Amino acid sequence: MRQIKISILFIILGTTSLFSSCSYERSGTTGWEFNNTANGGFEKKPYEEQETGPGLILIEGGSFTMGRTEQDVMYENHGTPRTATVSSFYLDETEITNHQWCEYLYWTGRTFTDFPAIYKKALPDTLVWREKLAYNEPYVEYYLRHPSYRDYPVVGVNWLQANNFCAWRTDRVNEYILIREGILVLNPDQQNNPFTTDAYLAGQYKEGLNEAGQMPDLDPSAASGDRARDMGVRNVRMEDGILLPRYRLPTEAEWEFAAYGLIGNTVDGRITERRIYPWNGHWVRNPDDKWQGDMMANFVRGRGDYMGIAGNLNDNADVTAPVISYWPNDYGLYNMAGNVSEWVMDVYRAQSTEDFAEFRPFRGNVFKTKVLNVEGVISDKYEEPIYDLDGIKQYLIDFKAEREGSIDRRHGYEGRENKADELELALFNAIDIQVVDAFKLRKDKQHAQAAEKIKEIEDVFFTINDSIQGIEGYDEYELEIIPMLREGLSEFVLNTPGNVKMREVTTEENIKRRNYRVADNIDALDGDLRSSVYYPGGSMGQTMIAGINSETKNEDWVMYQSGRDESLAGARSPTTLVSDKSRVYKGASWRDRAYWMNPGTRRFLSEELSSSAIGFRCAMDRVGSPVGLGSKRK
Repeated sequence: MRQIKISILFIILGTTSLFSSCSYERSGTTGWEFNNTANGGFEKKPYEEQETGPGLILIEGGSFTMGRTEQDVMYENHGTPRTATVSSFYLDETEITNHQWCEYLYWTGRTFTDFPAIYKKALPDTLVWREKLAYNEPYVEYYLRHPSYRDYPVVGVNWLQANNFCAWRTDRVNEYILIREGILVLNPDQQNNPFTTDAYLAGQYKEGLNEAGQMPDLDPSAASGDRARDMGVRNVRMEDGILLPRYRLPTEAEWEFAAYGLIGNTVDGRITERRIYPWNGHWVRNPDDKWQGDMMANFVRGRGDYMGIAGNLNDNADVTAPVISYWPNDYGLYNMAGNVSEWVMDVYRAQSTEDFAEFRPFRGNVFKTKVLNVEGVISDKYEEPIYDLDGIKQYLIDFKAEREGSIDRRHGYEGRENKADELELALFNAIDIQVVDAFKLRKDKQHAQAAEKIKEIEDVFFTINDSIQGIEGYDEYELEIIPMLREGLSEFVLNTPGNVKMREVTTEENIKRRNYRVADNIDALDGDLRSSVYYPGGSMGQTMIAGINSETKNEDWVMYQSGRDESLAGARSPTTLVSDKSRVYKGASWRDRAYWMNPGTRRFLSEELSSSAIGFRCAMDRVGSPVGLGSKRK
């Protein structure tokens, strides 16, 4: 009898569970059911926490002392210590390798078949290895592509290229996730129309959709039939929690915080030992019995000593080392001291540590928003590359001046003496006309209040030869400058097909905002117009400066101006080596002394330049709980 009662009890419990599983979760605000098409279909998806992207490690955030911890031997006084807080985020375990970059190059070359300039722009500058009085040609030829170096950090990559890699990685990872979840099917043939995360979210990527695996649209207005149960389908939305945030460069504060790895020195909210390097102590050698005396990183120990003594190469590297080398810090990050220095997002300013916000400090904000068409929906994505016409024009002027000087030197300053020189001049004139025409078209479109449709210049690299085909005697000469121009002009590709159009925010749409008004906040509190003596009301605000009426708010006359102002009869304008294109890079490299291994040190380089000693790693925002699974650390 007892066994029968127990069986009946299980049946009752099972039946109750069955009925309860068919019910919908209700809103604690309105009482209406979620995920129910019958009442409108507002959705609440099951979600635990953010998926960890490939190659990433969670860096639990917190407060730390950012800035100088070592003697300022360079006397630069640009790292004033201050307390700041960094949110939890993800960071690559290692620097980006040559093999990873070659994967990027392969995808770029295979995808943008009609736009070779995009591939050329992605190529690292392998010539950074060259030195006037050193034999480094083997690195020029082999370092990037030879399998012996596939796990070594990529170098010769400038800041702009590093950001392009991060964008590419974001799209490839999210595309893979959608394929894994059955939303997309494999679509390797994306010639000139690749998948991008923003285009997909905007509903502008239609290729490769798996009709059987699309998300059901519970909105009854999207139903495919007369009955609400004939549901429509929709794209994945951000609310579904399937797509990952963007890969990006870390901020200076994030990189410095992660490099110290102070999580290993924390006891009950106290940091027991502040570090000089990413490890404890004042020494650069390992104190462990097993590895005692071995170098903790790859750096220069003294004048001319890059690798130690034969038979005891205790850093086992002459230039860079494989990215998984030496010992990781307490977060599990490799080579946060040595190997290569690393790009970060920030624009350099000497006093940034004094001006930074206390929470998530960063300098370099240029606020943007998606371009909307006249109907108020996101404008169509780019279908052709967008070029920096101003940059191309200036490049052509500089290139032509250098070339004419070279010709004059070759001919003893007697001018052009052969047909090839005349052809070169004709070539420059043809390209000049093409660029001028592009400027006119862009101006017309702006006049028509359609600034988002800026003229997309034709692929210059396909038309160079065509522009001089009609010149008599052309076939008799090989113009060596054409490959140079193709290579140089490729640097001015601003945007690629598949990307959603973006623009900077305007003051008009921010009239009632208190936290910001303008888009570009790079110069905030340090070099902005209101901080300049040339701003009306300043110490020189009501005077005539070098013939310029300072009552006019001239945005060009700012504290960090650089270059020559031709309007002043050759007089040099106030200048420093710092501009809005100066980007911070952190840490020591294989070419540096131990001083630079302190994470608080900082240096800068123009975002357009690269080095044999600078690489990078990617970061990603952590959304939600800083420790995972929505829990609080006990």
